[in-house]
Amino acid sequence: MDPQLEQILQFVGTILPIVATIVAISVGGWVITTWMRIKNGYPLDGGWGQAVYPKTDQETVERIKLLTGENAQLRAELGSLKDRMATIERIVTDEPSKLSHEIDQLKHVQ
Repeated sequence: MDPQLEQILQFVGTILPIVATIVAISVGGWVITTWMRIKNGYPLDGGWGQAVYPKTDQETVERIKLLTGENAQLRAELGSLKDRMATIERIVTDEPSKLSHEIDQLKHVQ
């Protein structure tokens, strides 16, 4: 047999198991990752990141509506609490004479 062909076969015989091991580990990792995503309810992605099975059923749409309404309500409540907190901070940090003067002015208005 040709010595150059023997060297090529020896090189292929050395590299082939390494390449096969790397490919097997990569495929196994992909399978395990996909299995974990399915098991835990994550949507599957295609090659470009698009959802393979997008969920647009009626239940999901209703949940989004409810969460959006709750989000708006919580934001309004947070704004109200911020205003109240600013008033309390102003009362605590103002001078006592200035505060009593403002209270006296409010008594005279009524």
